[in-house]
Amino acid sequence: MPSIFPPGGSAFAQCHASTIIALPGGRLAAAWFGGTAEKDPDTAIWGARFDGTAWSAPRCWFKLGEQAHWNPVLFAAPDGRLHLWFKVGADVPLWRSWRSTSVDGGAWAPAEPFIPGDALARGPVRCQPVVTASGAWLAPASEERLPGPHGSGWWPYIDRSEDGGRTWAIAPISLPAGAAAIQPALWTSATGAHCLLRTNRGEILRSDSTDDGRTWCPAYGTGLPNNNAGVAVATLPDGRLLLLWNPVATDWGPRTPLRLSLSEDDGRTWRTLQDLADGEGEFSYPALAVAADGLVSATWTDRRRTIGFWQGRP
Repeated sequence: MPSIFPPGGSAFAQCHASTIIALPGGRLAAAWFGGTAEKDPDTAIWGARFDGTAWSAPRCWFKLGEQAHWNPVLFAAPDGRLHLWFKVGADVPLWRSWRSTSVDGGAWAPAEPFIPGDALARGPVRCQPVVTASGAWLAPASEERLPGPHGSGWWPYIDRSEDGGRTWAIAPISLPAGAAAIQPALWTSATGAHCLLRTNRGEILRSDSTDDGRTWCPAYGTGLPNNNAGVAVATLPDGRLLLLWNPVATDWGPRTPLRLSLSEDDGRTWRTLQDLADGEGEFSYPALAVAADGLVSATWTDRRRTIGFWQGRP
């Protein structure tokens, strides 16, 4: 199975939670956290770059003290500047958000706290931000510690910026009674902004916004199974949508297979294209990137031993 680096061929024993973006000229950048194991204090943010032919060797991009690092998110802003967000903390309840930028897709600036002093670990938690037609940035965020406006300790929200990421405001998403949901996967279309949500209900939930991401409708069921694991959504140049996910309906069920599906009606219905990974083990936490010419790149956690990689044209 293709991967960014060979299992066992890196400086860390385990890796998880990859993110990927397409760069000009067929290049890619990807990041993930790696270390002895999730939550261990030696975990750091690692990354690699793809030149159109091969991946570079993994390099440690950020290690801020002796605390666990988590869930990097890469984002290419409209001005071409790259942004990288990640979390630092011994466990999820202690997360703090950090951000760095790169002007050339190469060296990263020193990382700085993102919205310091806020009770929440703000900013994108797993999937990439999107930019609306008005130029607003919508960052998919969630909380796993403090009760939200509707009581749940697990609740999603959208961090919204109207000034290119300098200031942000929270737009919460309400959930059905008894539901917990995190890690929104965002897209925009002619009808507004939309997201799919990881949940504890055995089903992916969805929410929509018709006012440029300022407010969101109560989350509702999609009929798509979910095993309480992250999903990824991306938009093709012709407006069709891709979904990379584990089609398993058991809460905390197996994270296999990893399925690529297509929607031609703004996410209302989906059909299977192919399974990118299958078999015993974990194939999870997918990420998608679509180049201007429609070439799709995907990464995912491959049994915690490497980061899986696939390219194709659905």
